[in-house]
Amino acid sequence: MLKQNLITMTDEGKKIIGLNPDYIDRSADPRKDMYRFANGRWMDTAEIPKDMTSINAFVELDELNKDRLRRIAEECAAEKDGRNRHEKLVGDFYLSATNTDKLEELRFKPIEDDWKLVEGIDSRENLAHAISELHMRGVGGFFYVLASPDNKNSSVYALYLQQSGLSLPDREYYLNGKMAEIRDYYLQHMERMFGMYGIAADKAEGMAKAVLEIETVIAKASWPNEQLMDDIKNYNPMDIEALCKRYGSLYFADYLKRFEAQQVPYVIVGQPDFFDEISRIVAEEDIGKLKAYLSWKVINGYASLLHKEADDEHFDMFGRKLSGQKEQKQRWKRAVGAINSCIGDSIGRIYVERYFDAESKALIEQMVADLINVFRKRILALEWMGEETKRKAVEKLDRMVVMVGYPKKFREYDGLVTDPDDYAGNVKRAYRAELLRDMHRLGKPVDKDEWFMNPQDVNAYNSPPDNRIVFPAGILQAPFFDKGVDHAVNYGSIGSTIGHEMTHGFDSTGRTHDADGNLRDWWTAEDEKKFNELAEEVVKEFSSIEILPGMKINGRLTLGENLADMGGLNIAYDALMERLASGVSDRHKIDGFTVEQRFFIAYAQSWKNKISDESAMRRLLTDPHSPERIRAMVPSVNNPAFDIAFPPDASAAKEKRKLIGVW
Repeated sequence: MLKQNLITMTDEGKKIIGLNPDYIDRSADPRKDMYRFANGRWMDTAEIPKDMTSINAFVELDELNKDRLRRIAEECAAEKDGRNRHEKLVGDFYLSATNTDKLEELRFKPIEDDWKLVEGIDSRENLAHAISELHMRGVGGFFYVLASPDNKNSSVYALYLQQSGLSLPDREYYLNGKMAEIRDYYLQHMERMFGMYGIAADKAEGMAKAVLEIETVIAKASWPNEQLMDDIKNYNPMDIEALCKRYGSLYFADYLKRFEAQQVPYVIVGQPDFFDEISRIVAEEDIGKLKAYLSWKVINGYASLLHKEADDEHFDMFGRKLSGQKEQKQRWKRAVGAINSCIGDSIGRIYVERYFDAESKALIEQMVADLINVFRKRILALEWMGEETKRKAVEKLDRMVVMVGYPKKFREYDGLVTDPDDYAGNVKRAYRAELLRDMHRLGKPVDKDEWFMNPQDVNAYNSPPDNRIVFPAGILQAPFFDKGVDHAVNYGSIGSTIGHEMTHGFDSTGRTHDADGNLRDWWTAEDEKKFNELAEEVVKEFSSIEILPGMKINGRLTLGENLADMGGLNIAYDALMERLASGVSDRHKIDGFTVEQRFFIAYAQSWKNKISDESAMRRLLTDPHSPERIRAMVPSVNNPAFDIAFPPDASAAKEKRKLIGVW
């Protein structure tokens, strides 16, 4: 029996494993529980670190990347002479986030101006102006704006208005009777935070109740997450005159002027009836309650950037209570997180120089080309799709832009001023600079080379308005990819991820965008009907799966990701078979497993996961992805080749499995 070293040693001396035979529970039946078979022994011993809410392959790799980013940040902070501008930005941010003595000295001083702004509200018009100014400072409330490619004219940037305003994770936390205990705890948390700021106990209690009342009204008006996934329903352009007339109490003409966006001829409103209710709230609700709500948004928005008492109280609510996280993350990890969020390209350019090589980039790009070729063949072979739609689908696939490792050009953050003694100020200035940068691009050509993730992120994405898929350097390493392991492991892990992002271009949302990224109906009526019928079977299948007592997967919310999971695995398997047929690799066993078995085991091991019940519940309500156990199992057993990898026994040989999916 041949063996192969599937363990990569990093330069930090840590083991990062692609396919680990030690995780496998050979007593489990892979046909009944592929997840247990692939990960059972890991599940029996793995523990969620106290400063996390889950542990999985993504988290483990992200922890390795954090160690690397910490080293970079500390070097930038220590060396004052000879630094370039990006090294200074990183160093200043890191110092400001880790200087706890300074944070204790400042206490609530960083938010005093914001608090006074809210206290000074004395009219409805003044209230609307305060909302816009707070938004400019990075303090949320009621709704938010963003610049993004126009979904029906993806060559230019447009201004979008989207629902927002809740402090708890989802509308269900306000409306579901099962969440009453959390709402009670939330009230107490707000009272403690207001009291900490110096508000008398009786007033703090009244302010907390007012906040919950306002946020409950907002929750009732908010669209459910599954509706937010529909790009067509969320595309409602209005000219400025119509916008200002319909939502008069929000003074949008003044709002756009403050955002230096007064030149835009139209705005795309995501949820028009939600803004009807927000306009009513601002016009009619008790102004004292509205001021309490905005005061809360100020203190809650910056609590994690302040002194220990405020930071700890904020963590108790949003980390421990809502997510099941037992301990706060170490200060350096949070500092690295802030750098990634605010100036990710400044540290990212250093990261890729050290940790991403040209050979890995070339191998991934070749794998992408192989997967596109396979996907093209699968489209052309579909029995349910007509020739006209096939032709347009192939055109879209062939024009899909693929970006690997890092962007052609990094963000410069021109004009951003940082101070090693001003953590909250650094975050606030970075937010404002990024916001104005976006606003100044409205109506101008879209930068097709810009990324929406950092190169160091352990993630990937598909952007429908750009018809583009992006794979950052952060994820292009073990356990997801390793140029030193066999093809079955790489195709089962990173190959399925690449296929996943490709399939997103043709899932329930992505398929509504054409080859240029525009929101357009390019399907024949008959093919659209057949697609929806097939997709509905997927919705029913996933909606039947119970994850927590009384809580099942939302098959409608998770439809796009479920389609991408199944399609991505199908494409990756076919690509592996073509590579084997080319003679580049052979079919010998490794650690006793065939190439087909290694493919499915590697895929399932990429989804190993332990998660707190609190986070699991939160994800069921808000996350468009199914739980990892389901992502490992359903796409695997739904692939016809699973019977080749793990043949049924003689008694089940004549059984015909019902398969679901589209691609």
